[in-house]
Amino acid sequence: MKRLTILGSTGSIGTQTLDIVRQNPEQLEVFALAAGKNVQEIELQAREFKPRIIGLMEEKAARELKQRVADLDIEVVSGMEGLLRTVTDEVPDTVVTAISGRIGLEPTLEALKAGKDIALANKETLVAGGDLVMRTAQRLGRTILPVDSEHSAIFQCLEEDPRTLDKIILTASGGPFRGWSEEQLQEVTPERALQHPNWAMGAKITIDSATMMNKGLEVIEAHHLFHMEYDQIEVLIHPQSVIHSMVQYCDGSVLAQCGRPDMRLPIQYALTYPTRWPNPFERLDLRGKTLTFFDPEDYNFPALKIAYACGKRGGTLPAVMNAANEVAVHAFLARRVAYLEIIGLVDKVCSEHDVLDATDLETILNADHWARIRTEELIHG
Repeated sequence: MKRLTILGSTGSIGTQTLDIVRQNPEQLEVFALAAGKNVQEIELQAREFKPRIIGLMEEKAARELKQRVADLDIEVVSGMEGLLRTVTDEVPDTVVTAISGRIGLEPTLEALKAGKDIALANKETLVAGGDLVMRTAQRLGRTILPVDSEHSAIFQCLEEDPRTLDKIILTASGGPFRGWSEEQLQEVTPERALQHPNWAMGAKITIDSATMMNKGLEVIEAHHLFHMEYDQIEVLIHPQSVIHSMVQYCDGSVLAQCGRPDMRLPIQYALTYPTRWPNPFERLDLRGKTLTFFDPEDYNFPALKIAYACGKRGGTLPAVMNAANEVAVHAFLARRVAYLEIIGLVDKVCSEHDVLDATDLETILNADHWARIRTEELIHG
């Protein structure tokens, strides 16, 4: 029996993780759940899965939940301290980090220090603190298994000897605006940007997919997960989202991992590795399908270039890029900035940052804090 703590249990990845638990009650058990403030959804989860601890970031929401589940034997905690409580208890084996944003960095580090393996769906953790996180995992002998479909695909295609690897190829759908003119993009609304053609995801990651910042974050994540130089990480636009990523070896062989665009597949693999479990999910049928690929240079995706540049520079710059992007995306969703302003804000904040070595958590968090304040200042003008 594998016991789980699920951070971000009310979000897209979190709810799909619980679906995997639902399908495998003899092998998986929920020890703790954590979310932001969605009291109604997490109460339903509490009554179905009966975790021992629930953490909510918002204290008011935690107080309300505590009253709602008073008839259950569940400890309700709040804030970052509560979040850390869910990942450091001795009971859980694996922490699923499905929480959105840089906020996942601290609990991931504390979970590693507490001896937990990580099923990583929070790419911002490695973007902001990749060197620190990977160094901590290696020092403590803990495993970080990727949940993102692209990184899961690469992980499944890798051979044991990394010296035979030539490059990895991350595929991207291109989002809903591939081929759109600047004039068309000036009219993009949050409602239109949230209509992803292939994947059902949370709001922030869906906007990131539209701008291609999400793929930029994944490039940096892949650099840390697979110890690849940035020049060995290639991005291809693949609108059908059937091939989730590829690996090319030194002899020219290319291995690709395929599947339906269903996040439950990489989630399940991260929870069951090194074995595979059967499931009732719909299978991929390639009959009649045409698979196409394009160079992102054929389209205007400045976020991808910014991410490569920030990743190569390293230090605190990726954390700053990520923080600025988080603020800008939430401002767009709140109709405070236009769609085309998102990446412009990120670029401006990154250009103003004095880069430091990201050797410790405090330095990373300080850079993150500065970037958020500076982005808000630019928004307010």
